[in-house]
Amino acid sequence: MAKKLIGDPINRIDGKEKVTGVARYSADIKRLDLVHGVLVMSTIAHGRIRQIDASATMNVPGVVGVMSHENAPKIGGMEKNKNSAQATDRVLHVFQDDQVHYNNQPIAMVLAETFEAATEGADRMRIIYDVEPLKPELPANIDKAVKPERLPREDDQVDTQRGDMKAGMGEATVHFNETYRTPTQIHNALEPHALVSYWEGDKLTMYSATQAVSSTQKRVAELFGIPRDNVRVICQYIGGGFGSKGTVFSQNMLGPLAAKFIKRPVKLVLKREHMFGMVGSRSATVQRFSLGAKADGQFTAMGHHSIVQTDDFDDFAEPAGVISRMLYAVPNQETTHKFIRANIGLTSPMRAPGEAPGVFVLECAIDEMATLLKVDPLALRLKNYAETDPHRNLPFSSKSLKACYERGAGQFGWAKRNAEPRSMRDGNHLIGMGMATTVYPVNRGESSAKVQLNADGTVRVETATQDLGTGTFTILTQLVAEVFDISPDLVTLAAGDTRYPEAVGSGGSRTTVTTGSAVVQVAKEVLTKAKKMALNDTKSPLYATPESEIMIEKGRLYRKSDPRKGELLSSLLKRNGGKALEEMQESKAGAEKNKYSMYGFGTIFAEVRVDEALGEVRVSRLLSVVSAGKIVNEKTARSQMLGGMIWGLSMALHEDTLRDPRTGRIMNPNLAEYHVPVNADIKEIDNIFIAEEDETVNPAGVKGIGEMGVVGSVSAIVNAIYHATGKRHRDLPVTPDKLLV
Repeated sequence: MAKKLIGDPINRIDGKEKVTGVARYSADIKRLDLVHGVLVMSTIAHGRIRQIDASATMNVPGVVGVMSHENAPKIGGMEKNKNSAQATDRVLHVFQDDQVHYNNQPIAMVLAETFEAATEGADRMRIIYDVEPLKPELPANIDKAVKPERLPREDDQVDTQRGDMKAGMGEATVHFNETYRTPTQIHNALEPHALVSYWEGDKLTMYSATQAVSSTQKRVAELFGIPRDNVRVICQYIGGGFGSKGTVFSQNMLGPLAAKFIKRPVKLVLKREHMFGMVGSRSATVQRFSLGAKADGQFTAMGHHSIVQTDDFDDFAEPAGVISRMLYAVPNQETTHKFIRANIGLTSPMRAPGEAPGVFVLECAIDEMATLLKVDPLALRLKNYAETDPHRNLPFSSKSLKACYERGAGQFGWAKRNAEPRSMRDGNHLIGMGMATTVYPVNRGESSAKVQLNADGTVRVETATQDLGTGTFTILTQLVAEVFDISPDLVTLAAGDTRYPEAVGSGGSRTTVTTGSAVVQVAKEVLTKAKKMALNDTKSPLYATPESEIMIEKGRLYRKSDPRKGELLSSLLKRNGGKALEEMQESKAGAEKNKYSMYGFGTIFAEVRVDEALGEVRVSRLLSVVSAGKIVNEKTARSQMLGGMIWGLSMALHEDTLRDPRTGRIMNPNLAEYHVPVNADIKEIDNIFIAEEDETVNPAGVKGIGEMGVVGSVSAIVNAIYHATGKRHRDLPVTPDKLLV
């Protein structure tokens, strides 16, 4: 029996392989004559390498070599090793000089016949440095912050202004002005960054744990100074990335560089502690937020001023203020971004970059204003609801946020909330309820796809996209099956390999938006070819039927006015020589992005239980209600939303990167001391989708949802803590020590 298509929660097509252990991740790849690489990391934060002593290392049985700046092959495209307008193009440290920019920077690699020998060899390395003064992290040097040249997304302005802030504040009867802080956060995917690299002549093959096979191919070829076609990148499975595998970081170059150096295949798998610095992090921020409102709650002015930190060799600037520009109807507004440079590891995109820390501030500030005005937080949001985008002065392609508010409030029982802080209690626990808006832009890049309709009625789809673990391979199959109205079992997807048509990276909630649109667009072109074949075939029941009159159902073309007249696609192709129909095209945003403002919208409600004596916070309930265009697979979409909310809980209550200010060393570079939620932390958690048709947004009619769960949940939880305790916390994470002050 054919499976249902769009919206149905069908199982992942790779689910069986994953649960049975058949799926091979990058670290599982084996090659004859393979050697293992283990990195040696710097123990200072700023300075130069004076001497490398590898004599003890070379005495370890099984060690075959040590690569450092003293002997590493020179890279032909090193002039390209600089930051660029692309958030994924970061400056790398690939053993081409003796400089150290941060503690835990890779400075050498030990190569051995076994991982154990390479690990012991790395431990025996002796490095002597010339140490230079440390550039401290935030809040130090906050008065020296400077304006970045750009924000990561090319369409985002660094600073914006509309109306007259001073006049707007003058109109207000209630004023709010507070500063919020968020810490450095580390991605910490379950699967460590891993790759197997080998050369065959001048051609390189990489099995890499990457969120972007196509851009990895491009960047690696660019830095090596070789033709792009000489690099093949393969990634069939990923064990999480959250942005840290969407960027080409140093290990992506060090692996193939070591393979060239040792002239053998090299497997490089980062240790957990190696992932604290070299593969990106979310910037720490200090954000000042000001808001003015009239007595009736109407906003008159809003200011959002962000200072973030970045490393001293790159210039990634966390775009924390971008959502404040468009979410509420406020006539007078200023947003600014500045950064400081510090001797820290790379800052880079991390799940919902900018939106996660920025909306935490925005939505907590809205709640604080509601307290000052003595109005319901949800009512205040509705009072200042933006029917059109006030920043771009454009209509939204679709916006169902009011429906999300209404459904969420009813489902969660918001009306039962006693507005008075500290008024709800269960024994020793203070009960609090909070809510926030969640929102994320529709980011559409460029992807290509090839679709082939075979004479037996099956369809083959080729695109280089990877599956981050969110179910991409499954939903692409569903999207193509919908076009031909056939079972997904009849669709074969070939992906995760740069041999296939180029596809966008999996980040910014744009894979389904971009690559999904590509496969839909190309599949429709193939279907059009089939219709034209039928109307031109004198033996077809559809001969001379206008193309607009030809419909498709269960792989059968038929005449709209007389459904009895029709034939299967397979019959049509077999009669016409049996040759497959195929098409390959690139899909990218068109004029719609200049005519409409395109976002997914939703709301998140949270309930917390705070032990007043111990300062322990338990999030007892979380509910998200979102509208995000067409939901292709309810099961995988729900998983993304729940995962995002858990991520938000982690950001609100757990995650903090602790750095020794004297040495720049991260003191909790492991999952024992860098805290993230475990199963026991997650209680009742649910998600609801509000049906939304949006024919404007893209050919697939979808909006990204991967990051919507995290964006609003942080502030919903922090707002609930305030309602429970009567104490406002503006410094993340909200840990027991802060609650007990």
